[in-house]
Amino acid sequence: MSATRDGKMWRCQFYYKDWQGVSHKKNKRGFRTKGEAEQWERDFLQQQERNLDINFENFVRIYYDDMEHRLRENTMRTKKFIIDLKIVPYFRKKCISEIKASDIRAWQNALIKEGYSDTYLKTVNNQLSAIFNYAVRYYDLKDNPCRKAGSIGKSHAGEKGFWTKGEFKQFLSVVEEKPEARMAFLLLYWTGMRIGELLALTYKDIDLDKRTIFISKSYQRIDGRDIITPPKTPKSKRNITIPPFLAEELREYTSRLYGIMEDERMFRFTKSYMEHEIIKGIQKSGVKRIRLHDLRHSHASMLVEMGFTPLAIAERLGHEKIETTLNTYSHLYPNKQGELAEQLEFENSKEEEE
Repeated sequence: MSATRDGKMWRCQFYYKDWQGVSHKKNKRGFRTKGEAEQWERDFLQQQERNLDINFENFVRIYYDDMEHRLRENTMRTKKFIIDLKIVPYFRKKCISEIKASDIRAWQNALIKEGYSDTYLKTVNNQLSAIFNYAVRYYDLKDNPCRKAGSIGKSHAGEKGFWTKGEFKQFLSVVEEKPEARMAFLLLYWTGMRIGELLALTYKDIDLDKRTIFISKSYQRIDGRDIITPPKTPKSKRNITIPPFLAEELREYTSRLYGIMEDERMFRFTKSYMEHEIIKGIQKSGVKRIRLHDLRHSHASMLVEMGFTPLAIAERLGHEKIETTLNTYSHLYPNKQGELAEQLEFENSKEEEE
C-alpha cells in the first residue's frame, strides 16, 4: 500500500492500468486515517479489474458508471437512491459471484418485515435484479440469483384512480381564477400526455389549424435546474390530435400570452406546483382524491369506455408496447368483454331468426 502522511491527513499515491492497458498515476488526498486511504486504494483497484472477483458495493459503482450514460438523469437519480438505501447496505462486502438465491430470499424477507407497500417492494427487487442481469450480460456471471429467489410485491397497487367527465368538470370549476393551471389540467385530462411532456410544451409544438400537439421532449426540475430531455420512450414522440373545443381553449389561452418566444415553455411552473393545485382543487370541489398522474389514467379510461382499441390507446399515450396498455388498464376491459359477448349473442339470435 502507498498511504503516506499529508499534514494532519493521509493520502494515497499509486499506479494502475486502465482497460486499454495504459498506465496512470492516481493521487487521492483528504483521508482521516491510513486505513481509510488504503481501503480507498483497494476499492479503486478492484473496480479497475472489472471482473467478478469484486464485492457488491464496488460492482455497483461500475454499474453506475456505465448506466449514467444511458439513462435519463432523473431515472438514474431514482435508481441510485433506491440501491444505495435498500440494497448496498445489505450486500455491501459480499463477492458478487458468491451471492446465492438464499441470500436474496433473506434480504427479501427483511424488506417485507419493514412493512413497505407491494409496489415499493417490487420496485426495489427489480433494481437488484437489474444489477445481476447486467453482471450476467456483460461480465459472464453464470445466472441471476434473483430469478431463482423469485419476486416480491406487485407491479400495480390495484385499480388506477380516475375521474369521470362530470368529476373533472366539477374540479375545473374551482380553478377558473388560475388560467395557466386550468389550461394545464384541461390538456392533461383531454390528451393523456404525461406531466413532463406538458411542462416541456412550446408554441411551436402546437398547430391550432391542424389541431395537433407534437410531443418531442420532457421537462424536469432537478436540483434547481430546468432539464429538458427526450420523452420517456422512442414511441413517446408523437402527434396528439385534439378536439375542436380544446383547440379553441388553447387559442384563447395563447392569445393572452405576451412576450414568449415560440421555443420557450408555455407553462413556466413545475410538477410540484401542479401537485399542490390539484390537492387544493380537490379540497374545494369535493371530488374524490386522485394523483396528478391519474389524469392520464382518466383519459385512458375514457377512451376504453368509448370503445377504442388498446393499439389506438397505446399510440395516443405513447406506450412503447401494447402490453403496457393492456397491463395498466386491464381492470377496465372486463366491461367491454361483457358488451362483446352480448353483441355476439345478438348476432347469433339474428342468424337463427333468418
